[in-house]
Amino acid sequence: MTATARPPAPSAPAAPGAPVISGRQDALDGVRAVAALMVLLFHVAASTGYLTREPTAVTRLLSRGEIGVPIFFVLSGLLLYRPWAAATVVRRRSPSTGQYLWRRLLRLMPAYWVVMVVAIGLYSRGHVSDVLSMLGLATLTYGFDMHPWWTDHLGPKGLGQMWSLCVEASFYVALPAIAFLLDRWARHGESLDMRARRLLYALGAMSVGSVVYAVAMLRTPNPAYWGSLLPQYLGWFGAGMALAVVTVWANAAPLGPAARFARTVTASAAMCWAACALLYVIASTPVTGISRLNSTNGWTTGFSVVLYGLVALLLVAPVALAPAGDPLVRRVLGNPVAAFLGRISYGLFLWQFVVIFVWFDLTDHAPFTGDLLTDFPMCLALTVAVATASYHAIEEPVRKLGGRLTARRSRPAEVTEPAAGSAGTAGSAAGG
Repeated sequence: MTATARPPAPSAPAAPGAPVISGRQDALDGVRAVAALMVLLFHVAASTGYLTREPTAVTRLLSRGEIGVPIFFVLSGLLLYRPWAAATVVRRRSPSTGQYLWRRLLRLMPAYWVVMVVAIGLYSRGHVSDVLSMLGLATLTYGFDMHPWWTDHLGPKGLGQMWSLCVEASFYVALPAIAFLLDRWARHGESLDMRARRLLYALGAMSVGSVVYAVAMLRTPNPAYWGSLLPQYLGWFGAGMALAVVTVWANAAPLGPAARFARTVTASAAMCWAACALLYVIASTPVTGISRLNSTNGWTTGFSVVLYGLVALLLVAPVALAPAGDPLVRRVLGNPVAAFLGRISYGLFLWQFVVIFVWFDLTDHAPFTGDLLTDFPMCLALTVAVATASYHAIEEPVRKLGGRLTARRSRPAEVTEPAAGSAGTAGSAAGG
């Protein structure tokens, strides 16, 4: 927290042919767009009652749109842990915890506060006087309340998707401590390769631990509560953190095993995505139960955590490990449409339930009724419009302001003009 007086170390460019390790990547924005659209389709299908009808192949596939959540978590682990991974593997200076938390706060909260005010104003005005409840909502700590007035541990009307944002915020706060512990463990390695391997071993253990937790919490008196907390999802974040380690390792040792692995995955991108689709289909069968939020037993819970994580990892890995300008990755996920939707994806995530409920009110829908083929295109168009406005009116101005404030605080006292481009990309890298 006290290191903000020093200028941050410059981002190292990627080695030729190695994975990109700094700056905005359009293809990763495209992955984020896929996740946001999956979640939106899932919520529209659920809201129209489509998922509660007689199970068919289509309804089972749609019911797993919640896999967008682990995709978001893998992306967060990749993008946010990478500076700490570099600090450990190549012995760079660790990121400033104060600057990191400041950027996360600016990235996450202002747009969320606007959505929260709108949703509470529309649907929950009777609870405004509940100060503790409102404080929990405003700080994204309501997930720790064992007995919320909305009863399901997800969120009040219009904010039902925010349970995952509470998990995301918990990870943001916990990451510096997790990175510190990983660093203490990995720095015992004498060589760069050994330090990277020790990080991967620890992250593998963390991922196994999250599966054990997910199964064990079923024996608690309140499994829905314990299943909505960070420990159950550390494996998904850990998968992204492992990718971060591999990208740093591949750049530091271009002829080493990580670089060879990255090249192999990139060359096999189509195969990885085919395997991703196959595992998605498997995850849509009863082997994972009804859904993650309706765990039936230890087997279905364990399978859902593992399979969801593998689907997310196989989607993200070919993009995260690709060198700059890889043609397949650029065409599939880095095209202008996908990149644009990725940039506004946080707004897509935040506003979707408000849009869905407003649309249902305007069209006089009863709950769990409607036509998915009509309602989804309309909800998609409206959510994109609102998210675009949110991006330009709230997210980007706040990000730029935060970048200027961070640059002003971190530059040496004798510097009077900020360096060009000093407002880094970290503040907008992993929203949603």
